[in-house]
Amino acid sequence: MPKRPLPEDHRSFAALPVTMVTVGHGGEQMAVHVAGRLGPGRTPVVCVAGYNRNMADYEQFARLAGSMFDASTPLVLVDLKGRGRSSDRPRADAYSSLADAADLSDAARALAIERAIFVGQGYGGQVLMGLASLRPSLMAGTVLIDAGPVSDPRGLVRMRTTLNELVGVRGEKSLKPMLRRMVAADYPEAPETLLDELALRTHFVDRRGRLQPLFDPALIKLLEPFDLDDVLTAQWPLFDALRMAPLMMMRTQLTQQLRRETYEEMMRRRRDAEAFVIASQGSPPLLDSVDDVQPIADFVRQIVTVGEAA
Repeated sequence: MPKRPLPEDHRSFAALPVTMVTVGHGGEQMAVHVAGRLGPGRTPVVCVAGYNRNMADYEQFARLAGSMFDASTPLVLVDLKGRGRSSDRPRADAYSSLADAADLSDAARALAIERAIFVGQGYGGQVLMGLASLRPSLMAGTVLIDAGPVSDPRGLVRMRTTLNELVGVRGEKSLKPMLRRMVAADYPEAPETLLDELALRTHFVDRRGRLQPLFDPALIKLLEPFDLDDVLTAQWPLFDALRMAPLMMMRTQLTQQLRRETYEEMMRRRRDAEAFVIASQGSPPLLDSVDDVQPIADFVRQIVTVGEAA
């Protein structure tokens, strides 16, 4: 299987050096960035990005969290298979949230992580639900961001349409306005320089001037069956698997990944959970301000403090 080309000097990866962890069959690997020191008695925070996305979405979060977390709380960012710098799966039908959950469990074992607080955005949150059902003892706490037991088909169709439009686009004159349009709806208050940066978290421009994805193109094909009016089945048993540990649920104001009624039902089922809305943003959230990162830092601190007391 040919290796997906990746730019060695991609700006979004510059501040996030990775270690490659062998997980799964045939020498497949997951890219892992660790800030801080892993070890006994330390409860790391492990961050998982959305469907076609990678750890670059957590770069600003990592910068802010580094000053908010206790020194004994390491931060781990991962790229799921087929995303960022991790290996692609051999076949499109090998991608699933449960397969990703199993890989995440194996990566935790490889890093000697016995318990962790997990942060998952969108699809990444669904992977965490699968992880909780597969290995509940690993979950010290969970933060779901625009993630629930069912995806909003509007978001899936929009993602598919946008990604298909970008395939094969060539030349800066055509690329720049398309890339800005791709992300502008989710960040109406962001300046154009930030929009350009956000667009290049999931794509890069090759030497021929063509736009290339930083993910396996097979992921786009898996979105083909969805229509705007689809009624998707909610996997509430997977959401309920999170019940053994503290939960925070965050929703961006402009998201098309998680319907409001689903979010409200999640809050009804977990009345003990903390809830927080990120204003004037869509998915994924920027997590670049103290106001938006502080609730997560407080949530993490409470769990770590209780764990130390026990």
